[in-house]
Amino acid sequence: MGIRVLVADDHGAIRAGLVMILNNAEGIEVVGEAADGATAIRQATALRPDVTLMDVRMPGVDGIAATRELVAAELGQVLVLTTFDLDEYVFAALRAGAAGFLLKSVEAPRLVEAIRLVHAGEGVLAPQITRKLISAFATAEPPRPAGPPEPAGLAELTDREREVLACLGEGLSNAQIASRLYIGETTVKTHVSRVLTKLDLRSRVQAAILAQEAGVSR
Repeated sequence: MGIRVLVADDHGAIRAGLVMILNNAEGIEVVGEAADGATAIRQATALRPDVTLMDVRMPGVDGIAATRELVAAELGQVLVLTTFDLDEYVFAALRAGAAGFLLKSVEAPRLVEAIRLVHAGEGVLAPQITRKLISAFATAEPPRPAGPPEPAGLAELTDREREVLACLGEGLSNAQIASRLYIGETTVKTHVSRVLTKLDLRSRVQAAILAQEAGVSR
């Protein structure tokens, strides 16, 4: 069975173009379309897509709010695709649980690859977005000794799970983590799932942000 995708974008021409690209890709099937966030939520609830391709700026319920609802209800992965790479959109989407963030200028092959990666449990970020995140962490004030306590659940991680979290913080894929830690990819997936559960996170991108903010390293 192919990867079932829901396309949510308020611009009909853009939506039609995305649908055409994806329906022509091997192993991907567009099962529904939505022109706003509220419709995207209804469609995802009814159709249970594997991945929702979500625009940010839509009338009524926007893509950020829709992403938050879909992720909370475990209605598949969400890949945000937008014209805008403004910081507030990037961080809001990732904190809402999006598994990735791409710009609409992305080439068709890269978009198809991103959907496959997100479906496989990987995180995907446009190069421009990665640079923004790195810059944000690089310019952030260092934590103070009397700062806030470690995030809830961090102390519950095993040594191996903490190593996996550190690797997520470096933006490594499952294959790269497996090579770094000398374990199988299936084992990596199990550890990632446990890390997300213990930290009450919705995506590996959220885990990467937490790892950076908490200073988790190997």
